[in-house]
Amino acid sequence: MPAPLKLVESPLTLPAAADAVVIGGGIIGVFTAYYLALRGQKVVLVEKGRIGAEQSSRNWGWCRQQNRDARELPMATKSLDLWERFAAESGEDTGFRRCGLFYLSNSDEELAGWARWRDFARTAGVTTHMLDGTQASERGRATGKTWKGGVFSPTDGTADPANAAPAVARAILKLGGTVRQSCAARGIETEGGRLSAVVTEHGTIRTRTAVLAGGAWASAFCHQLGIRFPQASIRSSILSVSPPAAALPDALHTSAVSATRRGDGGYTLAISGGGRVDLTPQQFRYAPQFLPMFIRRWRSLAPGGWEGMRSGHETLRRWRLDAPTPMERMRILDPKVDQATIERTHARALELLPDLRTTEITAAWAGYVDSTPDGVPGIGEITDIPGFILAAGFSGHGFGIGPGAGHLIADIVSGDTPIVDPRPYHPKRFKTSAWGQVADF
Repeated sequence: MPAPLKLVESPLTLPAAADAVVIGGGIIGVFTAYYLALRGQKVVLVEKGRIGAEQSSRNWGWCRQQNRDARELPMATKSLDLWERFAAESGEDTGFRRCGLFYLSNSDEELAGWARWRDFARTAGVTTHMLDGTQASERGRATGKTWKGGVFSPTDGTADPANAAPAVARAILKLGGTVRQSCAARGIETEGGRLSAVVTEHGTIRTRTAVLAGGAWASAFCHQLGIRFPQASIRSSILSVSPPAAALPDALHTSAVSATRRGDGGYTLAISGGGRVDLTPQQFRYAPQFLPMFIRRWRSLAPGGWEGMRSGHETLRRWRLDAPTPMERMRILDPKVDQATIERTHARALELLPDLRTTEITAAWAGYVDSTPDGVPGIGEITDIPGFILAAGFSGHGFGIGPGAGHLIADIVSGDTPIVDPRPYHPKRFKTSAWGQVADF
């Protein structure tokens, strides 16, 4: 896989029973398992491929409050504190730093939108600074351009996608939890209507609680259980370049391109919101529910091809529990890079930041960003299957809010007071229309 990722060495053992089983080793799954293990629960995390190998290592690494939808802002705020606390608690390094996030614009409309968000954020105790033209141009002097204005959010930051999920997985192992890679969860068993076990390719784990943190695979898994979970994936392509000789902003966003310093000193370059919609059976099935989202964001999206069919993560096929599943045939979603997007992104980055012209492209990769109809994740126990908890559809926001989401899910499992109000995230809302509910940011 071309996206940088630190590998985790984990045992091949698989306990026969557990207090809770977490399905999926992305950032949501590992933080959920970590907070359960921290509470003394016997937790097993199963991952069909490698820890963090899909979207959790293929994103920008931003951990932000800035421009969050009102429903996600409380979780984003809690997550920033938890990113910091995790390092102190575990001794593991996720690369998290409160470096601040910097936005530049020459659009009056965009600046007005940021100002409206600033006013809202004040009511939630969040600090963000609007910059006038002089301030924005001075802070953005690396661009060599004059800007109408910008935003600087000083308490936001970044973490290292290459190391974050692996670092949390190592912390789980230190706490006595089990992390099992190359072990696909094929389904569940129930007794008296309640979840009683998770069936994996390497054996069955008896448990009364399972958390599905399967990312782009979650809807297909739910389909096996008769659960309708509307989810659609966008194929996003980004690249990284070698470290520049000059000092550049740690995290800079413009409408044309965004740049983020990586742990090795190089930069990730991407176009915000851009991607291709690959044709899959699941895309067709849920197309009506995603119409409000598409109308809001159609300018950022382009038609894809058959890459999604090849990957198999949005199949509507039913699979057996005693035979290999699509997840075992595609251990790691590693879709084809959209070369036109890479070339466009690189060209825009060189135009924005001239000092990048001395760098070299070190890697380019694509990943599937799984979304819900309203752009807000689905988190909560499925009413029809007590003990089965969904945690998916993070819509490109999951990395930054991973600690808060994991803590909330562990609260739900443990019956503890939730770290944030869980009601805006409950999957039951997908039974109604998303018109008027699509996330603003």
